[in-house]
Amino acid sequence: MARDILKTLQAEHDTVRALFDDMKGTTDRARKTRAELLEQIESNLMLHAKWEEQVFYPAFKERADRDGLQTHAEAVEEHRAVENTVIPDVNAADVETPEFAGRVKVFGELVDHHATEEENTMFKMARKMFTAEERAQLDEEYETWKHSNSTVNMLAAEKAKANLKGAAKSLLQ
Repeated sequence: MARDILKTLQAEHDTVRALFDDMKGTTDRARKTRAELLEQIESNLMLHAKWEEQVFYPAFKERADRDGLQTHAEAVEEHRAVENTVIPDVNAADVETPEFAGRVKVFGELVDHHATEEENTMFKMARKMFTAEERAQLDEEYETWKHSNSTVNMLAAEKAKANLKGAAKSLLQ
């Protein structure tokens, strides 16, 4: 199968959706499982979102018409809301509580909404904006980027930032 960044991003959406489904099956007593699933969700999302923000979204915006620019603005805002509000709120809750379960449910619904809109709107537009060769090149660049030292360091910093925001929110509750 030929490489295609849109297929890779969709596969990553499906992976995160499956992790949220696994989380739904947990109970308040599943401290370790919930913590591990949250770590996997955040790791997958941060890697995916940061690349979209740094590479894919700017390339998309450069070629977008008015509808595409609106789609781009919405996607950027959804990323910002999840990063600055939703993830810190989830991290502020004790994993053994109904509050955690409720916050993760909302988190999963927001991510699913965002992913579905990307797939049904942005990716359809991108398929017309970028040639198969360009999508393959983006996919190769993404694979290389994921394994670079700078990406590993950036993800560690983003996780630390999310944990700090969550700790600060939990102190204010």
